[in-house]
Amino acid sequence: MSLSLLQPSFLMSKTRSYAQILIGSWLFLTAMAIYLSLWVAPLDLQQGGNSRILYVHVPVAWMSILVYIATAINTFFFLLTKHPLFLRSSGTGIEIGAFFTLFTLVTGGFWGRPMWGTFWVWDARLTSVFILFFIYLGALCFQKLSVELASILICVGLIDIPIIKFSVNWWNTLHQPGSISRFGTSIHVPMPIPILSNFANFPFSTRILFVLETRLPIPSFPESPLTEEIEA
Repeated sequence: MSLSLLQPSFLMSKTRSYAQILIGSWLFLTAMAIYLSLWVAPLDLQQGGNSRILYVHVPVAWMSILVYIATAINTFFFLLTKHPLFLRSSGTGIEIGAFFTLFTLVTGGFWGRPMWGTFWVWDARLTSVFILFFIYLGALCFQKLSVELASILICVGLIDIPIIKFSVNWWNTLHQPGSISRFGTSIHVPMPIPILSNFANFPFSTRILFVLETRLPIPSFPESPLTEEIEA
């Protein structure tokens, strides 16, 4: 079985054209998401134009969690193999995830100000997302001291993910329960369309950042002895 995918040279040769495809897809989906959010989706009767913030806030919140899970998987494989590509991938994931989580908190605050009368409350959902942001920041700081310590923090921090997901069901919170699930949606059909459009768009921008940032230090990476032994 070949593990050439783990070779830095293989990744460098294959990601150039891959990045071009991602950028083209991202530009198309971005234009479509903006059009759907601003001109197709109707205004909410109670929230007015403030509801358009949710078209970005909701998919960004989803991405902050998905990026964390992907980062934890990369971190686990790094702890298992000590391969530098897994280390670099998890480092990139931490940076991207921290940005998405911060953007989640900021957009949530701007939505909450006219709806709740304040930018912030110590609500269970908001607080657990705030903790996720500090886990990301802690991992970024620990990476400079010990990559193993940062990796362990990421793995332990997985406990916060189900808390974020189920906090609105476990406690009485100001944050409303999810309106979109695999069983359907509780909001008017045209409104989830821009949310799902942005959610389809953000993975492309995430992959672009991931590919470009992961490529930067690769020229200094040695070829993995592990993969050379297996291929031999």
